[in-house]
Formats: sequence, C-alpha cells, structure tokens
Amino acid sequence: MRKNPYPVERDFKSLHHFFINAATQIHNPEKAYMWRKVDGKYQSISYGEVLQSINCLAAWFIEKGLQHGDKVAICLENCPEYIMVDQALIKIGCANASIYPTLSPDETAYIINDSASKIILLGSPFLFKKFKKIQEQCKGIEQVILRFDYQDNEPNCINIQNAIKEGEALLDKHMATIEERFAKVGPDDLATLIYTSGTTGVPKGVMLTHWNFGSNCFDALELCPAINSSDRFLSFLPLSHVYERMATYYLGTYIGGEVAFAESIEKVAQNVKEMQPTILACVPRLLERIEEKVRKTAAGGSPIKAKIFNWAFKVGEKYRIKKSAQKNIGPLLKLQHSIAHKLVFSKIHESLGGKMRLFVSGGAALPKHVGEFYGNIGLRVQEGYGLTETSPFVTVNEYHHQIYGSAGRVGPRQTVAIQNADTKEFITQQTYQSYDPNFSSEEGEILVKGPNIMIGYYNKPEATAEVFDEDDWFHTGDVGKFHRGYLHITDRIKNMFVNSLGKNIYPTPVENTYLKSDRIEQLFLIGDKREYITAIIVPNEDQLITDLEVSKSFFKEEALMVDDENVRKWMNEDVKKYGLKLAKFERIKDFVIKRIPFSVEENEITPTLKPKRKNIEAKYGDFIEGMYS
Repeated sequence: MRKNPYPVERDFKSLHHFFINAATQIHNPEKAYMWRKVDGKYQSISYGEVLQSINCLAAWFIEKGLQHGDKVAICLENCPEYIMVDQALIKIGCANASIYPTLSPDETAYIINDSASKIILLGSPFLFKKFKKIQEQCKGIEQVILRFDYQDNEPNCINIQNAIKEGEALLDKHMATIEERFAKVGPDDLATLIYTSGTTGVPKGVMLTHWNFGSNCFDALELCPAINSSDRFLSFLPLSHVYERMATYYLGTYIGGEVAFAESIEKVAQNVKEMQPTILACVPRLLERIEEKVRKTAAGGSPIKAKIFNWAFKVGEKYRIKKSAQKNIGPLLKLQHSIAHKLVFSKIHESLGGKMRLFVSGGAALPKHVGEFYGNIGLRVQEGYGLTETSPFVTVNEYHHQIYGSAGRVGPRQTVAIQNADTKEFITQQTYQSYDPNFSSEEGEILVKGPNIMIGYYNKPEATAEVFDEDDWFHTGDVGKFHRGYLHITDRIKNMFVNSLGKNIYPTPVENTYLKSDRIEQLFLIGDKREYITAIIVPNEDQLITDLEVSKSFFKEEALMVDDENVRKWMNEDVKKYGLKLAKFERIKDFVIKRIPFSVEENEITPTLKPKRKNIEAKYGDFIEGMYS
C-alpha cells in the first residue's frame, strides 16, 4: 500500500464531516436532503432524519463487533439506505465494499471474500436469492441486512429498518463510542473498496481514502463554481461505481445539495419531470438518446414545424459560438435567440423538468455533435475524464469554457503527463496553472499525479506496482494528447489492434465514427492480427422498427444473429456511409448483426459498459471466423 504524499487542505477530516457541515452549517437539520418515491409520490427525508438513522446504524454496527478498518459489502440499487449505511460506516472508521447488483454469483463471491466483508446489505429478493447460492463460499459473512421484508426463519438476517430500530435502542450505550471513533477517523483512512470491472482478469479492489474523494470534490467545485447548495441532483447511475458516488453523492453533500433517487433507468425521463433536478450525472448514451428523440420529433412534425426547428438550431449555434468566443452578440441575434428559445428550446427544457442547467458526462467519450446540440439549446454538458483509481476526476471541461469533444482542463491539484509509449520519454507535463489555450501536444500514454490517486489495489501489491512507476506516476493505460490546452482521450493502449499487414489501429475512434449512425446501438470490432476489420453490430431497435416495420417479437427469436437480407442491406447502407470517413484499413469489411444487445448479465460487458473482449470472442467465435473464411 502506497502512502499519499499530498498534504490535506482546508482542515479536511472525513467525508462524514461534509454531511455534518451541510446539515448544520450550510442548512439546518430540518432541511430536505433526500427524496424517494413512496406509494407513487416523492417524499423528502431531512438532514436530521438521515443523521439519526446514521447514528442508529453506527450503534448497531458497533454492537455487532465491527472494528476500525472492517468492511461491509453493499449490493444495493440507489436508495436513501445506501447513503445512510455508507455514512454510518465511514463515521466509525469502517469501509464500504461495493458490489454491482448485476454481477454474476461467482464475481459477487469473489468480492465478498477478497474484501473480507463481515456483513452484507442486499437490496432485493433477487439479490438475496443470488447470495444464498454462494453463501457457503462466503464464510466471513456473519450477518445479512435486507432492504425488504422476508420470512422470519432466515438465520442471521435482519431488515434494515429493524436494524435502525435496534440501533436506536443502543444509542445510549454506544453514542460515546461512536463520537470517540468518529474523532479518530482521518483523511488517510480507507473510505471504500470499489472493484474494477475486470475486462482482462479478476476484479481488483481499488482502495480510496477520505482525502482521495475530498480533494476531488474541491477540484470539481473549482472547475464548476456554478454549482451550489440550491442544486438538486437526480441519482440513477449506480452508487456502487466511483462516478456516481463522487459526482452526485459526495459532491452533493460537500455543497449541501439535495438528491432525488430515480425509480429505475426506465423511469428516468418521468422522474426528471417530477423532481425537476438542476444537475444530472450521466453517460453519453443517455444524452445521445435525448438528442435523437428531439430530432425525430421535429422531423416527424409538419413541414413548417421542421423549418422552425432547423432555423432555431442555426440561431442557437451562432449564439453559442459568439458567446463562447466572448464576441459581441448584436441586437438582431439576441432577438432571434429569444424567439428560438420561446418557440423551440423552452419546450425541450420543459421535457427535462424545466430547471435542468447542467449535465455531467463521463464513463466514455461524448461525441462532439452531442455536446454542441446541448450548447445550442442553452444547456451545459461538462465532460470529464477519470478512472476508478483517480476517484475519479482528472480533467473536466470548465463551466464557462466548453470545448466539445475534449475531456477538459487538468484539475487544480493534479498533474497530467503524456509519455511516449515506446521510448518512455515525457512529451509534456501539464497542470491547472500551466493551462495555455494555444498549447497542443503529440499523442502518448496519460500519466497522473495528485491527491486523488488511489493508495493501491487491495491485497494486490504486485498489481499496484505495475501501475505506479518509481517516480510515483500512475499509468492510466489510456492514450491521449493535449489540444487547445484541454486533454483529448484517443484510446486505450490495450485496445490497439495490429492487423496482419502491420497497421496499428485504435478501435475507439473507429467505433465512435460508426456509432454516429442512428441505426447502430452497439458495435464490437474485431481485427487484431487479422487482414481486415469486421464487426458484431447490434441494431437500434426503435430505428429498425420504424424503418423496416419489424415487430417486437423479432427481437425475441432464438437465433443469436439476424439472418434477414433486408435488415442486412439496411445496416450495410450506414456501414458504407460512415466507413467513407475512415482510412481504408479502418473500415468494416464484413459484419454480423446480433439480435439483442451485449449485456452485463451475459458476462459480455462490464457494469461500465466496456466489452469483455475475451468472453465475446470466445462466445461468438464461430460467427467471427465465418467472416474471415
């Protein structure tokens, strides 16, 4: 385990101090903090009520024998109890070992055992059933907490509300111990274990401290000073991952914002209208879907409505470009923009709740045209870059300065280097202070230093040593460059193909080119050590139904691949069209059409939607070889 060499700032003590400060200094305990759906209506939970539950759970955990540094596994969808349990653990010096709910039983057992978790919290009967399949393998689990009603004959199980009630009865007994242990929690204590997706092997537990997250919160606010205690977040990305944990939960408590929990991914659009959030942390695909829906609605209207829509977007684009360049916006353009907003943009804003002003985009590259779309209608998308190991933010587009298609400016407390992957020579080192809007660099591996960098992989000193060099640079494995002072991510080093003719091909830019097609939902490229590029393509279900009038039952047929000449011709039109934007050796020469999307449940992609290349190539090997025979 490495020690973080960066000093702690601003009297930062722990992540629970963020919560205490929000509840007692930024607001008062009666202020609403969380919102959840109960009997069809959103109901609030105040800071004071949450704090009471946190203390009750802390007392219950102490009664169960949890010591400083112990871990509790949490396998739970986003909900108030997730935050209550996490806050209770960090208050008494313990840590949350997160388990993504859709992981396989074997992966779940691995994380439970590797983290040495003593207690597990499960969010649904389905997850409890999965756990029972592996319970015999998980000898360290002494107690199971369930967020649902269950039969009383289940041994060592307790409903979370009953645990809170039991803890309430123990407060007099343990409150002094809670405060004593809280006083000893420090910035360098472990806050959580978040397991990497494991695209190339078993998951690795990333050890993140209170100060890792705390420094990242400070960086985020400095890069986006517009967020404040009046903001409301809608939480739908999994809290078991570092992105949502930081961007919505920890940052939200730092600034004293509210958080509303979406009922499910399917109901995000409905919940946005109900709760009117001002900030939404999301992935690029959601933003793309919203854009696609808006454009389809406009195209499907009357000719006059389509004409007004196109005019408004041209006005929005002119307005955005001039404003970004800090040029004078004349009275005519101001008037046109006001009309465009009233006729078109305001309707889109209303569909997003009416108060939305900021999207935070992460997890993958945001296509340039998508960022421009939102900029044209007066909404900001702050795209950033980071990894689980970096807590996660390394760079973020500044609120007042957007460069669409880039990952943004280096965080105030971090240093980013670009290193030649072959010679290991440094191409450049950039900081927040060295920012130059005219600076550009060559491409290379991205290296990072800063207080947000993990202290290592749990129980894996060799794996830790592999990603840190002798000068303590963290090697991300990502390829990038600086352009106009902002970082641009181009690919992963491990993703690179070398075809049989010796050509180096980075698949991500190729994939992003084809994914501009509204006919393609997912794309998996093949080409390493092969003569040419092929692909497994998943069609956009809605577009296929619209264009070829196929029925919903089409997607439920048993055959894995679609063997329909009309569908193939339809797909090939866009494969050829978008291939013209690429070099000849980067173009898809053949493809098969997969009927249903790649999924986490089938062990084809990670929870962060990265393809598990070995699994996919093994599972669909016959189809792949067929494209080369």
